[in-house]
Amino acid sequence: MPELPSLHEATVDAIVGRVGGATLPSQEAHREGSHATLFWFNELLESAPDGDVVRQFLVTAGELTRFDLAEVTIRPSLCDPAPSAEKLILTDFAESWIHLGDLGVAVMPTAGLHAYADRKGWRWNTDEITDGIAARDEDIARIGAEPVVAYVLGHDVNPDDGARDQAAVVGKVARAGDGTIRWGGRLPQGCVGAPVFMSVPLNGDSFKLVCVGVALPPDGRDFGHHPVATFDAVRRALDALDSETPAPTAVTPPRRRRWWQRRS
Repeated sequence: MPELPSLHEATVDAIVGRVGGATLPSQEAHREGSHATLFWFNELLESAPDGDVVRQFLVTAGELTRFDLAEVTIRPSLCDPAPSAEKLILTDFAESWIHLGDLGVAVMPTAGLHAYADRKGWRWNTDEITDGIAARDEDIARIGAEPVVAYVLGHDVNPDDGARDQAAVVGKVARAGDGTIRWGGRLPQGCVGAPVFMSVPLNGDSFKLVCVGVALPPDGRDFGHHPVATFDAVRRALDALDSETPAPTAVTPPRRRRWWQRRS
């Protein structure tokens, strides 16, 4: 009988299998630097017998959205059919993001991205961080001063050719003395803004995959230097958003649609 995978192996498999299609690499266009990872998130608005209604965003670290022209690498596996272009240029990039208070997190409503794909004759075929995976208060409360194994799913930067391959980076998270959650361990260039995960053991060999939050830029303080904006706080900030916040512009102005919503 083959050996059962360890919790570590099972967690990596679950991350890649369930949300491997949720991330996109980005950077400031025509310049080296400002590399980040963006990820898709579905905020649950309504759950009904005939399906869930969600509001969708791209999420990343707010500090890496403050320039006008961005380049996003289009992963062919996330598009149907695969587009001819390998890059998506986003204009008015800084204005397209909503900054969630002082969390260090920014979100972009995805209506413009879906409108762009419609005009080009393809559609996004992504995974998303969903309500069932995004951490709640009780999940964050489990994290104490003792570091626990955690994972960042991001796009690092190959030093030879600049390629932005996806990587599951292993590290740890812990609660600092001021109550904030911090990432300890190496965080490669390009992985700021990426989702941070941990596994919560359940009965027997089962576990729950939890997206702890968003990896933020280093601040030079304590344990690993990288704070994590936790999803319990992100949820509360999203709840407070005005539903009429304008949608972003992607390459050319999208059709007037405030939010992209779907029933799944």
